[in-house]
Amino acid sequence: MAISAVAQPSSFPAPVHDSAGRPLQRGVEYYINPAITDNGGRFTLIDRNGSCPFYVGQENVSGLDGFRVIFTPFDENETVIRENEDFRVVFSASTICVQSTAWKVGETDPETNRRLIVTGEDQSRLSTGNYFRIAASAAGDGIYEIQWCPTDVCPTCRFICGTAGGLVENGKRLLALDGSVLPVTFERKA
Repeated sequence: MAISAVAQPSSFPAPVHDSAGRPLQRGVEYYINPAITDNGGRFTLIDRNGSCPFYVGQENVSGLDGFRVIFTPFDENETVIRENEDFRVVFSASTICVQSTAWKVGETDPETNRRLIVTGEDQSRLSTGNYFRIAASAAGDGIYEIQWCPTDVCPTCRFICGTAGGLVENGKRLLALDGSVLPVTFERKA
């Protein structure tokens, strides 16, 4: 008697892994590093114009500086960050500004028409601006891209989705959507 078996697709998207191969966990602190070291250093808060709010960006050089982040999945019952599922990300740091260090989609830069990633709480009706997602990069295993397309938060909304990349302005490395992609890795705090 022969039995035929067909592979069933997984009901859950694949977990996002850190640089040691462990799934990213809710509430654990991680550094976000560029996958290509010539593209600056760890992610940090950037003072773009001398005042608050702070922008999400990178240290200019690779090294040990930068701030850790904490991920929180949109699904309150989920403990793992999964590919292509919505989550919030917050710097595990305080600022001199009286505001949240949660990431959100901010204003469009008038010179480049790229949407900047800033810190603060989205006050819109659906509060979709604070939700991001991570997708596997074609650059290799353990390398990812950060995207904004919060369709778990609002499945019926129509978004102009985008993938995050670097934007150098006055010697500062900002994170922005709608341009070249910045592949990243995640390093768990030691």
